[in-house]
Amino acid sequence: MTIKTEPRRGPRAGLRDGRDARWEAHRTKRRRQLVEAALKAIRRHGAGVGMDEIAAQAGTSKTVLYRHLGDKAGLYGAVVEAVDETVLGDLGAASQHGPDVLTRIGAMVHSYLSLVERDPEIYRFVMTRPLETTEGDPDDPVHRITDRVSEQLTGAIHDHLTETGRSDEAALLAPAWGHGIVGLVRATADHFLTSPTSVSVDDATHAVIELIRPALAGESPS
Repeated sequence: MTIKTEPRRGPRAGLRDGRDARWEAHRTKRRRQLVEAALKAIRRHGAGVGMDEIAAQAGTSKTVLYRHLGDKAGLYGAVVEAVDETVLGDLGAASQHGPDVLTRIGAMVHSYLSLVERDPEIYRFVMTRPLETTEGDPDDPVHRITDRVSEQLTGAIHDHLTETGRSDEAALLAPAWGHGIVGLVRATADHFLTSPTSVSVDDATHAVIELIRPALAGESPS
């Protein structure tokens, strides 16, 4: 007598896909929770926070941190990504306010400096790269943030120059000024963190706008 056997079947594709999707959602949620814990630990312990302190804040072990975020450079990248989303969201909202380009740029500068004032240790952590990352590297997270902020400013300036009859200069001036403003604001933010006599966000924003006002108005600085 021959006994017929059915071929062994693996998990159904739909079931496997469903499990994969749920696991991916779990990993994404857990990663987000760990990044939030890292941000809290940075605020509490400063930019030099260690993995032990972050793990304690998250109520877990360093092994779990390494599993979800990788090494210190991986943690750094995840934190920068979260900060990137916040900065760009705030700047995007600020860029919509105001009747003219100077008011809109002023709102963006104020938003950026307010974030530095509100979260100085987070800012220090982001700007203090781990050894595994290098300033100027195309994959440098800080470089990506500043580039995206510069692109927002460049677009606003380009539109302004075109609308005010300076379209022939817009392609040259807009990116140079956009990147230049970001450099100026970053230097101002660094001054915020190191100067013993701090300047208010309002005053710093005013100073930046007064410097760029003649250029955007088509005036020659006196």
